[in-house]
Amino acid sequence: MAVFAQKMHTFTTIFSLLLLASLSTALLDGHYYDKTCPQAEEIILGTVYNASMHDPKVPARILRMFFHDCFIRGCDASILLDPTPGNQAEKDGLPNISVRSFYVIDDAKTKLEMACPHTISCADIITIAARDVVTMSGGPRWNVLKGRKDGRISKAAETINLPAPTFNVTQLIQSFAKRGLGAKDLVALSGGHTLGFSHCSSFEARLHNFSSAHDIDPSMNNEFSQKLRKKCPKPNKDHNAGEFLDSTSSTFDNDYYRRLMAGKGVFGSDQALVGDYRTRWIVEAFAKDQSLFFKEFAASMVKLGNVGVIENGEIRLKCRVVN
Repeated sequence: MAVFAQKMHTFTTIFSLLLLASLSTALLDGHYYDKTCPQAEEIILGTVYNASMHDPKVPARILRMFFHDCFIRGCDASILLDPTPGNQAEKDGLPNISVRSFYVIDDAKTKLEMACPHTISCADIITIAARDVVTMSGGPRWNVLKGRKDGRISKAAETINLPAPTFNVTQLIQSFAKRGLGAKDLVALSGGHTLGFSHCSSFEARLHNFSSAHDIDPSMNNEFSQKLRKKCPKPNKDHNAGEFLDSTSSTFDNDYYRRLMAGKGVFGSDQALVGDYRTRWIVEAFAKDQSLFFKEFAASMVKLGNVGVIENGEIRLKCRVVN
Protein backbone atom coordinates (compact mmCIF):
# COMPACT_ATOMS: atom_id res chain seq x y z
CA MET A 1 0.00 0.00 0.00
CA ALA A 2 2.84 2.37 0.90
CA VAL A 3 4.56 1.60 -2.42
CA PHE A 4 1.32 2.32 -4.31
CA ALA A 5 0.89 5.63 -2.45
CA GLN A 6 4.49 6.61 -3.21
CA LYS A 7 4.01 5.83 -6.91
CA MET A 8 0.78 7.83 -6.98
CA HIS A 9 2.57 10.80 -5.33
CA THR A 10 5.37 10.60 -7.92
CA PHE A 11 2.85 10.40 -10.77
CA THR A 12 0.92 13.39 -9.38
CA THR A 13 4.11 15.47 -9.09
CA ILE A 14 5.20 14.66 -12.65
CA PHE A 15 1.69 15.29 -13.99
CA SER A 16 1.57 18.67 -12.20
CA LEU A 17 4.90 19.73 -13.72
CA LEU A 18 3.78 18.70 -17.20
CA LEU A 19 0.45 20.48 -16.75
CA LEU A 20 2.22 23.65 -15.55
CA ALA A 21 4.55 23.55 -18.57
CA SER A 22 1.67 23.07 -21.02
CA LEU A 23 -0.36 25.87 -19.40
CA SER A 24 2.63 28.23 -19.51
CA THR A 25 3.16 27.49 -23.19
CA ALA A 26 -0.55 28.01 -23.89
CA LEU A 27 -0.46 31.43 -22.21
CA LEU A 28 2.45 32.59 -24.35
CA ASP A 29 2.59 33.41 -28.06
CA GLY A 30 5.46 34.29 -30.38
CA HIS A 31 3.23 36.93 -32.05
CA TYR A 32 1.73 38.34 -28.85
CA TYR A 33 2.64 41.98 -29.59
CA ASP A 34 2.34 41.90 -33.38
CA LYS A 35 -0.75 44.15 -33.37
CA THR A 36 -0.36 46.08 -30.11
CA CYS A 37 3.37 46.93 -30.39
CA PRO A 38 4.99 45.53 -33.55
CA GLN A 39 8.19 47.56 -32.95
CA ALA A 40 8.76 46.15 -29.44
CA GLU A 41 11.56 43.72 -30.27
CA GLU A 42 13.33 46.29 -32.44
CA ILE A 43 13.28 48.81 -29.56
CA ILE A 44 14.64 46.25 -27.09
CA LEU A 45 17.37 45.11 -29.47
CA GLY A 46 18.48 48.69 -30.14
CA THR A 47 18.66 49.45 -26.43
CA VAL A 48 20.63 46.31 -25.61
CA TYR A 49 22.97 46.81 -28.55
CA ASN A 50 23.79 50.40 -27.60
CA ALA A 51 24.38 49.46 -23.97
CA SER A 52 26.68 46.59 -25.01
CA MET A 53 28.72 48.90 -27.22
CA HIS A 54 29.38 51.14 -24.21
CA ASP A 55 29.91 48.27 -21.75
CA PRO A 56 31.06 44.82 -23.02
CA LYS A 57 29.91 43.25 -19.72
CA VAL A 58 26.24 43.87 -20.51
CA PRO A 59 25.54 40.65 -22.49
CA ALA A 60 26.75 38.34 -19.72
CA ARG A 61 24.92 40.38 -17.09
CA ILE A 62 21.58 40.34 -18.94
CA LEU A 63 21.80 36.60 -19.55
CA ARG A 64 22.55 35.99 -15.87
CA MET A 65 19.68 38.31 -14.90
CA PHE A 66 17.28 36.16 -16.95
CA PHE A 67 18.47 32.92 -15.31
CA HIS A 68 18.26 34.36 -11.81
CA ASP A 69 14.81 35.79 -12.43
CA CYS A 70 13.27 32.61 -13.83
CA PHE A 71 14.79 30.32 -11.17
CA ILE A 72 13.07 31.98 -8.21
CA ARG A 73 9.38 32.68 -8.87
CA GLY A 74 9.43 31.92 -12.57
CA CYS A 75 9.99 34.51 -15.31
CA ASP A 76 8.06 37.36 -13.68
CA ALA A 77 10.68 40.15 -13.43
CA SER A 78 10.71 39.87 -9.63
CA ILE A 79 14.49 40.34 -9.79
CA LEU A 80 13.96 43.91 -11.01
CA LEU A 81 11.94 45.11 -8.01
CA ASP A 82 13.72 47.46 -5.62
CA PRO A 83 13.62 46.80 -1.87
CA THR A 84 11.13 48.72 0.28
CA PRO A 85 11.38 49.75 3.96
CA GLY A 86 9.50 46.61 4.93
CA ASN A 87 10.95 44.14 2.43
CA GLN A 88 14.34 42.98 1.23
CA ALA A 89 13.98 42.14 -2.46
CA GLU A 90 15.72 39.51 -4.60
CA LYS A 91 18.33 42.14 -5.50
CA ASP A 92 19.45 42.06 -1.85
CA GLY A 93 19.96 38.29 -1.83
CA LEU A 94 23.61 37.24 -1.61
CA PRO A 95 23.66 35.42 -5.00
CA ASN A 96 22.25 38.56 -6.69
CA ILE A 97 24.53 41.20 -5.15
CA SER A 98 26.73 41.00 -8.26
CA VAL A 99 23.85 41.08 -10.77
CA ARG A 100 24.20 44.34 -12.70
CA SER A 101 22.93 46.34 -15.69
CA PHE A 102 19.34 46.77 -14.49
CA TYR A 103 19.49 50.20 -16.16
CA VAL A 104 19.38 48.51 -19.58
CA ILE A 105 15.95 47.05 -18.84
CA ASP A 106 14.85 50.41 -17.39
CA ASP A 107 15.94 52.20 -20.59
CA ALA A 108 14.08 49.73 -22.79
CA LYS A 109 10.96 50.04 -20.65
CA THR A 110 11.02 53.86 -20.86
CA LYS A 111 11.22 53.72 -24.66
CA LEU A 112 8.49 51.08 -24.87
CA GLU A 113 6.16 53.10 -22.63
CA MET A 114 6.56 56.04 -25.02
CA ALA A 115 5.88 53.89 -28.09
CA CYS A 116 3.23 51.53 -26.68
CA PRO A 117 2.00 52.62 -23.24
CA HIS A 118 1.18 49.92 -20.68
CA THR A 119 1.66 47.07 -23.14
CA ILE A 120 5.02 45.29 -22.75
CA SER A 121 5.78 43.52 -19.48
CA CYS A 122 9.16 43.83 -17.81
CA ALA A 123 9.30 40.01 -17.74
CA ASP A 124 9.07 39.91 -21.53
CA ILE A 125 11.72 42.62 -21.84
CA ILE A 126 14.22 40.52 -19.86
CA THR A 127 13.38 37.41 -21.88
CA ILE A 128 13.75 39.14 -25.25
CA ALA A 129 16.93 40.93 -24.13
CA ALA A 130 18.47 37.61 -23.03
CA ARG A 131 17.87 36.18 -26.50
CA ASP A 132 19.31 39.32 -28.12
CA VAL A 133 22.57 39.32 -26.13
CA VAL A 134 23.18 35.69 -27.10
CA THR A 135 22.58 36.39 -30.80
CA MET A 136 24.68 39.59 -30.71
CA SER A 137 27.56 37.61 -29.21
CA GLY A 138 27.57 35.07 -32.03
CA GLY A 139 25.10 32.56 -30.61
CA PRO A 140 21.77 31.25 -31.91
CA ARG A 141 18.55 33.19 -32.42
CA TRP A 142 15.14 31.82 -31.54
CA ASN A 143 11.56 33.05 -31.52
CA VAL A 144 10.74 34.26 -28.00
CA LEU A 145 7.27 33.36 -26.77
CA LYS A 146 5.67 36.45 -25.22
CA GLY A 147 2.76 37.48 -23.04
CA ARG A 148 4.26 37.17 -19.54
CA LYS A 149 2.90 39.28 -16.71
CA ASP A 150 4.99 40.93 -14.01
CA GLY A 151 4.91 39.61 -10.46
CA ARG A 152 4.32 41.70 -7.34
CA ILE A 153 6.45 39.74 -4.87
CA SER A 154 10.24 39.75 -4.49
CA LYS A 155 11.98 38.29 -1.43
CA ALA A 156 15.72 38.16 -0.79
CA ALA A 157 15.35 34.98 1.29
CA GLU A 158 14.12 33.04 -1.75
CA THR A 159 17.43 33.49 -3.60
CA ILE A 160 18.72 30.59 -1.50
CA ASN A 161 16.94 28.43 -4.11
CA LEU A 162 19.40 29.43 -6.86
CA PRO A 163 21.85 26.65 -7.81
CA ALA A 164 25.22 27.38 -6.19
CA PRO A 165 28.64 27.19 -7.93
CA THR A 166 29.57 24.49 -5.39
CA PHE A 167 26.69 22.12 -6.27
CA ASN A 168 27.36 18.56 -7.39
CA VAL A 169 25.46 17.03 -10.30
CA THR A 170 22.78 15.41 -8.14
CA GLN A 171 22.01 18.77 -6.53
CA LEU A 172 21.98 20.47 -9.93
CA ILE A 173 19.65 17.89 -11.46
CA GLN A 174 17.27 18.20 -8.50
CA SER A 175 17.29 22.01 -8.73
CA PHE A 176 16.54 22.00 -12.45
CA ALA A 177 13.91 19.26 -12.10
CA LYS A 178 11.91 21.51 -9.75
CA ARG A 179 11.56 23.87 -12.72
CA GLY A 180 10.55 21.09 -15.11
CA LEU A 181 14.00 20.98 -16.72
CA GLY A 182 16.06 17.84 -17.43
CA ALA A 183 19.74 16.92 -17.50
CA LYS A 184 20.14 18.07 -21.09
CA ASP A 185 18.64 21.46 -20.19
CA LEU A 186 21.05 21.65 -17.24
CA VAL A 187 24.11 21.09 -19.43
CA ALA A 188 22.86 23.31 -22.26
CA LEU A 189 21.94 26.24 -20.02
CA SER A 190 25.24 25.91 -18.13
CA GLY A 191 26.76 26.80 -21.51
CA GLY A 192 25.59 30.36 -20.82
CA HIS A 193 28.84 30.56 -18.84
CA THR A 194 30.57 30.94 -22.21
CA LEU A 195 29.88 34.64 -21.55
CA GLY A 196 31.08 36.24 -18.38
CA PHE A 197 33.43 36.56 -15.46
CA SER A 198 33.50 35.35 -11.86
CA HIS A 199 35.11 36.87 -8.80
CA CYS A 200 37.44 34.69 -6.74
CA SER A 201 34.88 34.28 -3.95
CA SER A 202 32.80 31.92 -6.12
CA PHE A 203 35.59 29.40 -6.72
CA GLU A 204 38.47 30.04 -4.30
CA ALA A 205 37.39 27.09 -2.12
CA ARG A 206 38.67 24.86 -4.96
CA LEU A 207 42.13 26.44 -4.74
CA HIS A 208 42.96 26.41 -1.02
CA ASN A 209 42.33 23.72 1.62
CA PHE A 210 39.92 21.91 -0.70
CA SER A 211 39.77 18.78 1.46
CA SER A 212 41.76 16.87 4.06
CA ALA A 213 43.44 14.93 1.24
CA HIS A 214 43.87 17.67 -1.38
CA ASP A 215 44.82 21.33 -1.09
CA ILE A 216 43.49 21.91 -4.63
CA ASP A 217 40.43 20.33 -6.26
CA PRO A 218 41.93 17.29 -8.06
CA SER A 219 39.42 17.62 -10.92
CA MET A 220 41.10 20.89 -11.91
CA ASN A 221 43.86 21.04 -14.53
CA ASN A 222 47.13 21.59 -12.62
CA GLU A 223 48.49 24.42 -14.79
CA PHE A 224 45.08 26.14 -14.68
CA SER A 225 44.80 25.81 -10.90
CA GLN A 226 48.23 27.39 -10.40
CA LYS A 227 47.22 30.30 -12.62
CA LEU A 228 44.06 30.83 -10.55
CA ARG A 229 45.95 30.58 -7.24
CA LYS A 230 48.12 33.50 -8.36
CA LYS A 231 45.02 35.54 -9.22
CA CYS A 232 43.22 34.53 -6.03
CA PRO A 233 45.80 34.24 -3.23
CA LYS A 234 44.83 33.59 0.36
CA PRO A 235 44.16 36.05 1.87
CA ASN A 236 42.93 37.96 -1.16
CA LYS A 237 42.86 41.75 -0.79
CA ASP A 238 41.76 42.45 -4.36
CA HIS A 239 37.97 42.08 -4.34
CA ASN A 240 37.82 42.68 -8.10
CA ALA A 241 40.10 39.73 -8.90
CA GLY A 242 38.66 36.74 -10.72
CA GLU A 243 38.62 34.76 -13.94
CA PHE A 244 36.69 34.71 -17.21
CA LEU A 245 34.50 31.63 -17.48
CA ASP A 246 35.98 30.65 -20.82
CA SER A 247 38.82 31.86 -23.03
CA THR A 248 36.46 33.59 -25.51
CA SER A 249 34.32 35.28 -22.86
CA SER A 250 32.72 37.86 -25.16
CA THR A 251 31.82 35.30 -27.84
CA PHE A 252 28.98 32.82 -27.49
CA ASP A 253 30.50 29.50 -28.57
CA ASN A 254 31.22 25.98 -27.30
CA ASP A 255 34.68 26.78 -25.89
CA TYR A 256 33.18 26.42 -22.40
CA TYR A 257 32.61 22.68 -22.98
CA ARG A 258 36.05 22.13 -24.50
CA ARG A 259 37.56 23.71 -21.40
CA LEU A 260 35.51 21.46 -19.13
CA MET A 261 36.90 18.42 -20.98
CA ALA A 262 40.41 19.78 -20.30
CA GLY A 263 39.74 20.25 -16.57
CA LYS A 264 39.56 24.03 -16.87
CA GLY A 265 36.08 24.73 -15.54
CA VAL A 266 36.09 27.68 -13.14
CA PHE A 267 33.15 26.65 -10.95
CA GLY A 268 33.05 23.33 -9.17
CA SER A 269 29.47 22.91 -10.42
CA ASP A 270 30.67 23.30 -14.01
CA GLN A 271 33.56 20.86 -13.73
CA ALA A 272 31.28 18.35 -11.99
CA LEU A 273 29.32 17.96 -15.25
CA VAL A 274 32.30 16.05 -16.71
CA GLY A 275 32.72 13.78 -13.70
CA ASP A 276 29.18 12.35 -13.71
CA TYR A 277 27.97 9.77 -16.24
CA ARG A 278 24.53 11.43 -16.41
CA THR A 279 25.96 14.63 -17.88
CA ARG A 280 29.43 13.83 -19.25
CA TRP A 281 28.12 12.47 -22.57
CA ILE A 282 26.20 15.71 -23.18
CA VAL A 283 29.28 17.83 -22.41
CA GLU A 284 31.28 15.69 -24.86
CA ALA A 285 28.64 16.09 -27.57
CA PHE A 286 28.50 19.89 -27.19
CA ALA A 287 32.32 20.13 -27.11
CA LYS A 288 32.46 18.34 -30.47
CA ASP A 289 29.48 19.99 -32.17
CA GLN A 290 28.80 23.70 -31.69
CA SER A 291 25.70 23.65 -33.90
CA LEU A 292 24.19 20.94 -31.68
CA PHE A 293 24.91 23.07 -28.61
CA PHE A 294 23.28 26.10 -30.24
CA LYS A 295 20.17 24.09 -31.11
CA GLU A 296 19.80 22.62 -27.62
CA PHE A 297 20.60 25.91 -25.88
CA ALA A 298 17.85 27.71 -27.81
CA ALA A 299 15.34 24.94 -27.01
CA SER A 300 16.26 25.02 -23.31
CA MET A 301 16.00 28.82 -23.18
CA VAL A 302 12.44 28.56 -24.49
CA LYS A 303 11.65 25.95 -21.82
CA LEU A 304 13.19 28.09 -19.08
CA GLY A 305 11.22 31.09 -20.34
CA ASN A 306 8.02 29.10 -19.78
CA VAL A 307 8.71 28.48 -16.08
CA GLY A 308 6.23 29.96 -13.63
CA VAL A 309 4.32 32.15 -16.10
CA ILE A 310 1.52 33.92 -14.19
CA GLU A 311 -1.91 35.00 -15.43
CA ASN A 312 -2.87 37.32 -12.58
CA GLY A 313 0.16 39.62 -12.70
CA GLU A 314 0.43 43.15 -14.05
CA ILE A 315 2.21 45.23 -16.66
CA ARG A 316 4.48 47.45 -14.55
CA LEU A 317 4.81 51.07 -15.63
CA LYS A 318 8.31 51.10 -14.10
CA CYS A 319 10.19 47.85 -13.76
CA ARG A 320 11.64 48.65 -10.33
CA VAL A 321 8.29 49.12 -8.54
CA VAL A 322 4.88 47.48 -8.57
CA ASN A 323 2.02 49.58 -9.88
